[in-house]
Amino acid sequence: MSIEKELRIKFNAPLHELDTENKTYGCRQNNPDICGNNGISGICAFCSDDKICKKPSRAWKKQYLKLKNEE
Repeated sequence: MSIEKELRIKFNAPLHELDTENKTYGCRQNNPDICGNNGISGICAFCSDDKICKKPSRAWKKQYLKLKNEE
């Protein structure tokens, strides 16, 4: 499996241990190709050594809290 496919994580997928309200492990965008931060080193999960997206969508915080409550 390619690293890009591995890093594409569904928005509704269970939380990863590295997910927080402000960052996600991998990319949870429905279409990463149109993300304004796609390809930016140090921000985009695809271009960061730690595979962390440092600027998830504005909807992520609410989704994170929802998923956290479901755990």
